[in-house]
Amino acid sequence: MICSFYTPDEYYGGHARELKAQLDSIGVGYELLEIQKREGEDWADVTRRKIGFIREICQKHPDKMVFWIDVDCRITQLPAYISNTTADIIGFQRSFGSPLQIGYHNRTRFWEPSFWGVNATPQGRKLIEDAYELEQRAEIKATDDYFLEEAWRANSRVMTFQMIPGTAIVRDRKVSEPGQHDSFFVFGSSGNVADFKDKVVQHGTGKQIGSRKKLLKQAKKIEKALPDSIKKPLRRLADGAGITGILTAGKAKSIDPERSKLIGEMLGGGIKGDGLLFANARESFDKKYIATFGEQSIMTAAESFLSYAAKESPNTIRLAWWSKPFPGNFGDWLSPLIVSNFTDAKVVLQSPVRPTSKKHLIALGSIGRFIKSSSVVLGTGISTDDLELNRKAQYVSVRGPITARVLRQSGGPEVTAFGDPGLALSRIIPVERGNTNGKVAFIRHFSHTSIPMQLPEKMEELSVLLSRQNDIAEFVGKLVQYDSVVTSAMHVMITCQSYGIPCALVTFEGSEENVHGSGIKYEDYALGAGVEVMNPQVVPLDLRIVDLDNLIRDISVSEVKKDEVISHIHTALELMSKK
Repeated sequence: MICSFYTPDEYYGGHARELKAQLDSIGVGYELLEIQKREGEDWADVTRRKIGFIREICQKHPDKMVFWIDVDCRITQLPAYISNTTADIIGFQRSFGSPLQIGYHNRTRFWEPSFWGVNATPQGRKLIEDAYELEQRAEIKATDDYFLEEAWRANSRVMTFQMIPGTAIVRDRKVSEPGQHDSFFVFGSSGNVADFKDKVVQHGTGKQIGSRKKLLKQAKKIEKALPDSIKKPLRRLADGAGITGILTAGKAKSIDPERSKLIGEMLGGGIKGDGLLFANARESFDKKYIATFGEQSIMTAAESFLSYAAKESPNTIRLAWWSKPFPGNFGDWLSPLIVSNFTDAKVVLQSPVRPTSKKHLIALGSIGRFIKSSSVVLGTGISTDDLELNRKAQYVSVRGPITARVLRQSGGPEVTAFGDPGLALSRIIPVERGNTNGKVAFIRHFSHTSIPMQLPEKMEELSVLLSRQNDIAEFVGKLVQYDSVVTSAMHVMITCQSYGIPCALVTFEGSEENVHGSGIKYEDYALGAGVEVMNPQVVPLDLRIVDLDNLIRDISVSEVKKDEVISHIHTALELMSKK
């Protein structure tokens, strides 16, 4: 039995109607109650009433497991491992963390209050009763999760509990892990939690919010309020000086320093082309540890870096590309693959967000905002025109005329050479399309991997999370075997147009904003490649009800354009060889 309540205002009332319709569609029992805000009550007071409401539902359904869900959250299904659990209590860890983050030194409270359930067991029901008794007698200003936490602390020693994996949440830009359960929970937030954070009693850990996170939040707020005349040059200066990279860089967390050190040495060895450092660290790691999905992803990326940076050559080319998320995104890692194919030089990573005065190549990807004065630009594009481009760089080509226009408006040179370097892929990996397999390949942008999709019978999913040259070659070899491709990843579409594979470019209802940018990159690419413009078509999460034939386009880039792009690559490499 799933329960929730709501006030009849526009926000919560509207969400209640949507939640009711969704629970009806998946056939789950529920009780949703409309309540009135009493005189003098605020949001915190209303949430406190959840405890008594949940108690009433438990008493009304003594033999059923009772779940609470915030009315602005959603579930796409109720998986069997949750609905059939024997645990006294089940839910997400606070802040939707993983088991490696369990502990009150990490979180003020144990459970995430937006979705949790108590079983029809004596221990489960006692937790609810204890929370209710405290709520009735307490004179403090507190929300429902305070009383839940207190009851949990009082009863946890004798309770069985089950954590729902954090990977079960449908998150923007989250990468799915192999073997994980399907994502089913969509988190909603009215903003009231932040508004009342300092006005209600909280459990404490002494842990402070990182200064980097605070600065990033403040910087975004300030930038949003600025006029374009100030915002654009300020953003360009921040990107060029490396401030953006500092504020957005993730901070590694580990409960085992030696383990982290070995992973760091493998990655460092790969990036620097130090094969011995990588091999020694890998050997030491394998003797002691089992790699997690995240660690294996880093190790795979390290191998990929090493394959380019450890080439036998006295010459080195610094190349800027997005290397993350590890193990790597197919589209981004086409950049070193393509560049390396036309040179014997070592290719090493120049982080796009780090400052440098050293000459470097910046090529495939929507990373034009990170062009620096020392950049040699080869087919680079932008994802939004709300920015300024560096006018001092050496421009060989850009992705298309929209990028060229923004460059010109930024005071830069007139560039008329267009074409995404990804168009050269069919020349580098020359596989032919023979008889196809009668199936459709489904390939998501990495930011869409957690979306719960329903696929037709003759559709097979392939992943873009790869970076090793052999893996990319194998991926392309599979791609040409399909009748057609449905993708939300632009460089998969570009690959299809390079090989002449019919393709549909899509995005998904409710997740249209997952891929960064305003959408101009699709037109920019097409105009630069001399092909029909394909913008992403919004489709529902159930592709079984979609007429894919109406979305698929058979578009091929001309051999002349491929020759042109390859000539741009040679020109850029000649510029890189000059001192």
